[in-house]
Amino acid sequence: MRDFPLFFVSLFSIVNPLSTIPVYLGLTTDIPVPERKRLTRQASVTVFVVLAASYLAGKGLLSFFGISVASLKVAGGLVILAMSWSMLQARMSPAKQTPEEAHDVEQPTGEGPNIAVIPLGMPLLAGPGSISVMIIAAGKTQGLAGHVSVLTAAAVVAAMCWVTLMAAMPIGRALGRTGMNVATRFMGLILAAIAVEFITSGLATIFPGLT
Repeated sequence: MRDFPLFFVSLFSIVNPLSTIPVYLGLTTDIPVPERKRLTRQASVTVFVVLAASYLAGKGLLSFFGISVASLKVAGGLVILAMSWSMLQARMSPAKQTPEEAHDVEQPTGEGPNIAVIPLGMPLLAGPGSISVMIIAAGKTQGLAGHVSVLTAAAVVAAMCWVTLMAAMPIGRALGRTGMNVATRFMGLILAAIAVEFITSGLATIFPGLT
């Protein structure tokens, strides 16, 4: 996979575990350290499972719905662009968490699913944007080496999620609210550029005359 570096940066920027730190700290403040470690591990495994499943089922989904990779690039690029706009304003994107979902997280009923899976693993980390990127990769990746590279990238991103969440408290203290906002805006800028690349690449394939 020749564009592996771009793919890896795209995937990590979209997952963006730094943006999840405030929510993670809010959910786990009163949880004992051993339990917090278990939740962090489960959230990271959930990220890899969701990304890998999206990739492995990607070609089948595209074929079943009759969707071209170019069309998905444009649609996925628009989703990612919307996410980047929220990040540039240092806000949680509605694509990852709606206000209603945020309210449910802040006031849990005790009857919901494991927070490591929902909302941490999905959709806060592995959300619509990252799933779109994995499906796009599935549609254009060929050969065993390419498939291994994509799944390796997903595994590394999941591992980085685990490292980030394990270090959430010291990272939060070191960066503070201002530092977190700056980091989020920087990742949002990178994400916006990646989204434009996806959209223009897809449009160039659909409308060759544009080039």
